[in-house]
Amino acid sequence: MTPSPARYSRPAKIFHWLTVFFVFAAWGLGLVGEDLPRGSIRHLGEFIHILLGETVVLLLLLRLVWRFITPPPPLEPTELGLAGALATRAVHLALYGLLLAVPVVGVVTLFNGGEALSIYGLYDIPSPWPKNRELKHNSKEIHELLAHILVVLALLHAAAALVHHYVFKDRVLKRMLPRLLVGE
Repeated sequence: MTPSPARYSRPAKIFHWLTVFFVFAAWGLGLVGEDLPRGSIRHLGEFIHILLGETVVLLLLLRLVWRFITPPPPLEPTELGLAGALATRAVHLALYGLLLAVPVVGVVTLFNGGEALSIYGLYDIPSPWPKNRELKHNSKEIHELLAHILVVLALLHAAAALVHHYVFKDRVLKRMLPRLLVGE
């Protein structure tokens, strides 16, 4: 299914909104993970956090394959002109980079702790190097910082879409919303 010139395809929208859900779920669980009671509840929280991160990577890969097969519609002209188009491309590139970097640094954090990476609970990849508490602490700090940057950038991205919709009254937001929400 090819997108209309004005809208993203249904799979592109599904990948986008599922990514939003899984990123915010992983981030939220990451925020409260250390506050969970020690033991099985905390281990379950860590396991779910990792599953959410793995799903973000899977969605990113599917999204990139879909984007290659079915390119997105061209950017719509807006009141922001070339500067707006360049900013859009830069933010999208940064979001894609962070969608990969955050989970990769999370895996490095696991490995620095001497822990295996469980792929959806089906297969374990053992740590390729010995446990190092200092490196684990440092990589965890980087993982958290990148996750916060990802969420802030995603919120700015959403705010920009709302500005386009309510201030500029253009179709930028409508292109990514499900048809049910835009009445088309």
